[in-house]
This record gives sequence, structure tokens and C-alpha cells, in this order.
Amino acid sequence: MECGSPGAAFCASPVSATATEHCEKLRKLDRRIEGADSPVANPQPWRNPRPAPTLNEIRAKTPTPRLLVWLWAWWPALVWAGVIFMMSTDTFSTEHTASFFERILRWLRPSLTMDQFAFLHYLIRKCGHFTEYFVFCGLLYRGVRAGGKGWTWRWGFSAFFIAASYSVLDEIHQAFVPSRGPSAYDSLLDSFGAFIALVLIWLWFRRRRASNHTLIP
Repeated sequence: MECGSPGAAFCASPVSATATEHCEKLRKLDRRIEGADSPVANPQPWRNPRPAPTLNEIRAKTPTPRLLVWLWAWWPALVWAGVIFMMSTDTFSTEHTASFFERILRWLRPSLTMDQFAFLHYLIRKCGHFTEYFVFCGLLYRGVRAGGKGWTWRWGFSAFFIAASYSVLDEIHQAFVPSRGPSAYDSLLDSFGAFIALVLIWLWFRRRRASNHTLIP
């Protein structure tokens, strides 16, 4: 506060305690006025001096929408379910697949008899059932855990239950296709493929957990 300011003249005189409080208020007022006239004063005192957050910090504080998380986890299983449904249509009936594989097998072995071809064709179709649901169960496990890590029996049994239920619905669908037909044995074979996939997933995570424990001293 400068000597010529009214606040300084007032504070220099003998005053009471109440006048001293007024003096302090005048000093604060003079400081504010001097700060406003100063060329180095902060023109935007409300701004945060912290640096801008990085992209990783923004992602950590911004949760991903649940719908996107669900779609990312489930889209492979949904696509594969569509493939299974398409394989149960008339396009992939026994008559149509026979004409396709017969040309390939007879090109590989011209002396192939009809009985041998019928057996190989039957084996190929049953392996297709097994493989479809083997892959399906693995994709279902990915979807059920929805971004989780490791293995839990709840995830495993949920994936197997969905696969087995879908195999039953698939056979019911084939009952309405003229060139196809339902088969309980095919449904059991589908469920067996899903079960084998579940066992292999469990063994893989168990071996991985054991290897991690051995690396920890």
C-alpha cells in the first residue's frame, strides 16, 4: 500500500480495534487493485494449471458402454451359430454333400467303391457335427466370460449348456427341412464335441496357471 492511498492515511492514525479491522480490509482492497493493474497478473485465475490428461488416462476414467463390451465378446459365437444354422438347411443335405465330396474322393482314388464312399461320406458328415460344436463351445466360453480372465466352472458349464441346448434346437429345425431330419445321435455327437472343447479349455488354463506358479519363486 502506498503512503498516499486513503487506506494508508487511515491506518496510520490511532484507532480502535474496530478501526483496525477496517484498515485490514482497505489493505486487501488496495492489493486487489494493484493486482488488477499489474501486467503479470493471471487473466484467467479459474483455469486449472494441471496438464491435459493423456489418452490412457481418459480411457481409464471413461468406461466402455456395456453394449459394446457385450457385442465384442459375443459376435464370434453369434456368427458361428448362424453358420451352424446354415449348415442345417437343404443346401448341405446328404444328397448335396455327396455329389460334392464324391468328385473329390474319386479324384484322389478312382477305384473307390460305392460302399467305401458311403462310409467316408458318413464319417466326414459326423466329423462336421463334432467340429461345429467343438468350435462353438470355445466361442461361447469367450462370450460368457465377457472380457474376464482365466477359468471358472460357472463360465464353462454355461458355455456347454448353451451349446447342448442349441444342438437340440438345431435338430428340431432340421425336422422342418424336407431333405433333412432330426437325429438324437447327432445332438449327442454335437454335445460331445462341445464337451471335449470344454475339457481342453480347462486343461489349458490349468496348465497355464501351474506354469505361472512355477515361475514365482
